Amino acid sequence: MTDTYATLTIEQPQPGTALVTLNRPEAANALNTRMALDLHAVFDGLAAEPNRHRCVIVTGAGARAFCAGGDLKERNGMTDARWQDQHLIFERAIRAIIQCPVPVIAAVNGAAFAGGLEIALAADFIYAAGHARFAMTEVTLGIMPGLGGTQTLARAAGARRAKEIILTGRAFTVREAHEWGIVNQVCAAGSLMMEALGTAATIAANAPIAARQIKQSVDRGMNMDLGSGMMFEIEAYNRTVPSEDRREGIRAFNEKRKPVFRGH
Repeated sequence: MTDTYATLTIEQPQPGTALVTLNRPEAANALNTRMALDLHAVFDGLAAEPNRHRCVIVTGAGARAFCAGGDLKERNGMTDARWQDQHLIFERAIRAIIQCPVPVIAAVNGAAFAGGLEIALAADFIYAAGHARFAMTEVTLGIMPGLGGTQTLARAAGARRAKEIILTGRAFTVREAHEWGIVNQVCAAGSLMMEALGTAATIAANAPIAARQIKQSVDRGMNMDLGSGMMFEIEAYNRTVPSEDRREGIRAFNEKRKPVFRGH
C-alpha cells in the first residue's frame, strides 16, 4: 500500500491507526472511477499487510460532505456498457472495504448519500457529526443501491426500516440514524475526529490477532444459524490460543501491568 493517491489522503495520526480521507471536496467527495480504484488499492493493501495498522478510520475532506454518492457528472452520457464496467470497479472497492481484516470506523463528517452511505455502512461501525445527513437516493434516479446497501442497511436497521429508506429515497437526520441503529455515536462536529481517534486507539491497544478474529466471527456468523455461528466462533477463538499475545495478556494481568501486544 503506497501513501499517495489522486483522490485520497492517507495519514497515521497516532500509532496503529490509518486515517483514510476521501479527498474530492470540490465535488462533495463524490465517488468517481479514480476514487474507486484508489479505495480498492488502499484496502486491498490493508488485507495484504494486516499487521501494518490495527484500526482504520474513513472520513471525508471538509465539513460539507462525507461522500455525496456516485459522481453523476462523470456518468453523464455513459453507455450502458461503460456504466456497468465502471460499476464493476465500484463493486471491487466496496468489497475490499467490507472484507478488510482490520477494524474500520467511518467518521461521517457531513452528507452521506447513496454510494456515500454505502461506503459508511461498509465500515464496522459509524460515528457521525451532529449536522450529518443520510439518504439512499438511487431510486429517484431510476436505479437501486448496488454497493451492498440493500444488505448492509437491512443488517444495521432491520429490513422494514431499510425498505422504507431505500424505497422513498428520503433523507434522514443523524439523530434518526442513531435511533435506528445505523450510527453508533453522534458527535459535535469539532470532536468527531477526536472521538473516532480515541476509539481507534482503544482498539489498537488490544490484541490485533484477537481483533481480526472477532471481526471475522461476527461478520461470518451473521450469515449462519446460531449453532454454526458458535462453531465458527470456536474455530476463530482457537486461533488466538497459541499466540504470543495471549500469553502476554495473561502475564500482564498477573503482573498487574498493561499488556503490550505485538500481533504475534
